[in-house]
Amino acid sequence: MISLYLIVPMAPLVGALLAGLLGKTLGRTLSHVLTITGVLVSFVASLAIAQDVLAGHTFNGNLYTWMSAGELSFHVGFLLDPLTVTMMLVVTFVSLIVHIYTVGYMRDDPGYQRFFSYISLFTFAMLMLVMSNNFLQLFFGWEAVGLVSYLLIGFWFQRSTAVVANIKAFLVNRVGDLGFLLGIGLILAYFHSLDYATVFSMVPQLIHQHIMLISGYSWSLISVICILLFIGAMGKSAQMPLHVWLPDSMEGPTPISALIHAATMVTAGIFMVSRMSPLFEVSDTARSFILVIGASTALFMAFLGVIQYDIKRVIAYSTLSQLGYMTVALGASAYPVAIFHLGTHAFFKALLFLAAGSVIHAMHHDQDMRHMGGLRRYLPITYLTALIGSLALSGIPPFAGFFSKDLIIESLSTVTLYGAGYAQFAVTAGVFITAFYTFRMFFMTFHGQERMDHHTKEHLHESPWVITLPLVLLAIPSLIAGYLLIGPMIMGDYFGTAIMINPQHTAVHLLREEFTTPVAFMISALSSAPLWLALAGIVLAAVLYVFMPALPEKIKAHAGVVYTLLSHNYYFDWFNDRVLSRGTLFLGDKLWHYGDITLIDGTMVMGSVRSISRFAGRLRQLQTGYIYHYAFIMIFGVFALMSLWFIRG
Repeated sequence: MISLYLIVPMAPLVGALLAGLLGKTLGRTLSHVLTITGVLVSFVASLAIAQDVLAGHTFNGNLYTWMSAGELSFHVGFLLDPLTVTMMLVVTFVSLIVHIYTVGYMRDDPGYQRFFSYISLFTFAMLMLVMSNNFLQLFFGWEAVGLVSYLLIGFWFQRSTAVVANIKAFLVNRVGDLGFLLGIGLILAYFHSLDYATVFSMVPQLIHQHIMLISGYSWSLISVICILLFIGAMGKSAQMPLHVWLPDSMEGPTPISALIHAATMVTAGIFMVSRMSPLFEVSDTARSFILVIGASTALFMAFLGVIQYDIKRVIAYSTLSQLGYMTVALGASAYPVAIFHLGTHAFFKALLFLAAGSVIHAMHHDQDMRHMGGLRRYLPITYLTALIGSLALSGIPPFAGFFSKDLIIESLSTVTLYGAGYAQFAVTAGVFITAFYTFRMFFMTFHGQERMDHHTKEHLHESPWVITLPLVLLAIPSLIAGYLLIGPMIMGDYFGTAIMINPQHTAVHLLREEFTTPVAFMISALSSAPLWLALAGIVLAAVLYVFMPALPEKIKAHAGVVYTLLSHNYYFDWFNDRVLSRGTLFLGDKLWHYGDITLIDGTMVMGSVRSISRFAGRLRQLQTGYIYHYAFIMIFGVFALMSLWFIRG
């Protein structure tokens, strides 16, 4: 099976190298055939491995020793358990769909081969991340997806906005990655190993270990490590305040928006925290921190989706909000629920991004929903699949998002951590807002008056099969995945020992006791607030954007400071630009002017030179060349020494 394990990441890598290095020689068709074949092989191999792992044949071993330093050894190795194979299947399936979709969407792009190389390389990096059995390989995959995402977001490098967006994504992720690297450094310093199994086995020995970060203040080692690791997750999974890169990443082509924001890069943080559950389970402080950050992201990013007119940005802010839901589940120790929502979200969010891409393709790359309307007549397949994705995102039964989102809300009912009440309110209120902005987007795009220009309207037609087929393939799991997976993942013991939950943290245990079948869960939802809040959000969106389309502009005109606050993204970008960026430049300028030029060069360096020069000038005046001057000085010196001798005597 070792050879099969290697095939999973290596097949996309080989495709990426061939398309990237030999793309011009191979041509467009052969380039996409090779990369699609590589991802298809990876997906089929993942299916075979998943079947073997779920039959009880897990694997944890090193394949290659990269470096040894004293007693430390750094390895390339794989950990294959239910958590890993779940991520492998999600990543390879969504990546395969995106590869197929790209054939149609990027058909006329001059960078066709380069794009296929990048997305295959991205798939390789993500697979290395999820399959790793040690922190070093995890960090390699972590940084690799960041690097390739930089290349993909700025794929259309002729656009200044794309260049700014990819630099912004790269820099914001470096902030989170610094915390991640410091957390790994602390693990190496205190656990003397980077192997998962070794580190997790030593947690009971170091659970009471404290470190002194600030003189006089003692901190729990495990809490500090967990918070630092989560700061890394805040960057990759775009949690407030490190979320600002993700909406701007819409500058990249739509296929990569689906790949980055559905199943790969942004879910890396969710996967990482779930993998590190043996560490996070012993730190209430870290999990409270996670709860508050996740709840804030889920609620406040949902509000931003309400005012967007760019169809891709609406879905991007939806991604931010849904990542907040997953993060809340992590804070509640409901790791299986977080991974469950990660899986269902991957299907319906990829579907929505690709459906948006189909609309943009039909609209000649116009993304403004104010120029759309009535498209259901021209794009029937896109319309139907987008409806399925919208219902899944809104949490309407029996669609996939209903099960996973409601489970997150239910899991908070028994959590007593600091911030749990706030989190409960945030995720419940977020259901209404999510349904509203989702169907606002849906109705503005597919219903109401046709607002496109005459030229665009004349050429409107359904996208080719290479674009619509992936939509259908994603619509199927968006409809049934929640119903099929809730049984084994939540009500059963699907993850086994891959995820460790402290017996005192009863959220998942109580869910298993309360809900024994998917049908029972749907019946219970009829009497719960989230379902009715979601329906209310859909009804309000229909009223405002189908029956009373002039009313939203009147509300906007009277929203005043609220709309200003939302339209400026809560001034996060303003703060980053004016305070952090310009403040750093201002501080650097003053330190250079007063510290470098005035203090160091002017006082310490040149000041020393001038002082020595003046002193030497005074001494030089004593060198007159006359003997009687020297005799006088000698006599005066002898007199001074004799006087000092007599005084002391």
